[in-house]
Amino acid sequence: MTHPITALVIMGVAGCGKTCVSEALCELSGATAIEGDTFHPAANIEKMSAGIPLNDDDRAGWLDTLCEELRRVDATGQRPVLTCSALKHVYRERLRSALPGLGFVFLELTPEVAADRVSHRPGHFMPSTLIDSQFATLESPVGEPLTLALDASNYSVEQLAKQAHVWWLEHGLKRAG
Repeated sequence: MTHPITALVIMGVAGCGKTCVSEALCELSGATAIEGDTFHPAANIEKMSAGIPLNDDDRAGWLDTLCEELRRVDATGQRPVLTCSALKHVYRERLRSALPGLGFVFLELTPEVAADRVSHRPGHFMPSTLIDSQFATLESPVGEPLTLALDASNYSVEQLAKQAHVWWLEHGLKRAG
């Protein structure tokens, strides 16, 4: 077995269910949710709201903040579960550098399902017009260490959270009690 998984990132394109799966997983595991979107600076939110994709420079400070938040929650003795698109390998490596044993749960889905979900998501800053750019940026994490890929097009939030929870238990999550 590799390094035990001490924290998770729930990752994927917009509309894959990161927040819902994170919440359900935290309920099952007793972990602490970190909603990555809440750490975007105003300039990033304005850019995405205008339908302009973020670039590496836009994401740099945001990723640094997420790394700090992972370390902060971990230092309190809690198990962090971060939601973050983590579309590129370099972004995932940056997050991995923050915390040993960081695992990734990749919620895979088709562009059609992602666009449909995002178009029906009220009050979120990410428009469905940015879905194509997210898929163009996505570098699949399949095959990377401590990574679980799940089919988010065909399984419910509860099923995805349960699969992630079982995997995490098998890779180092300590049961409560």
